[in-house]
Amino acid sequence: MAELIQHQKLYVEVDFYGFALQDLDDAQVPLEYPEGREVGGAFLTAHEGRLDIESAGHTHTAAMTAEVWDGEPAAADDRGDWEEKAEAQLHSPSGELGLWSVAAGPMDTYIHLSDTDAMWQVRVYCDGRSEVARLAREAVPEGVERYLVQFWPAAA
Repeated sequence: MAELIQHQKLYVEVDFYGFALQDLDDAQVPLEYPEGREVGGAFLTAHEGRLDIESAGHTHTAAMTAEVWDGEPAAADDRGDWEEKAEAQLHSPSGELGLWSVAAGPMDTYIHLSDTDAMWQVRVYCDGRSEVARLAREAVPEGVERYLVQFWPAAA
């Protein structure tokens, strides 16, 4: 059974319906966010050194829980009424991911995965999408759209 190594609660400043998790070593990321972003594309898109996530609200603050596991965790289907779910692989040379907004660029927040270069399997869940789409038309909601992002070492 997989064991939870780390758990972080974060806030993500979403703008223009998107944000990314990008390796902190910019030299290892061929296209910095938002270059190559597929506006209105898939919920989760993997690029070398980064993950692009498409939100349902234009401008808002999303809540995110990031979990790092030593193996594949059980599905979190029983932990929420998820409106979206997707998986991808991510190579992180630095072991740390920064959060990036479309227009505002890098945030001061990061996710620590490990102390070494590694390939990660990632599962992203989201709820509150319908509600944030409605609310973001007239205000800048906070914590309505919620993400759970699970990382574990990818099989060799």
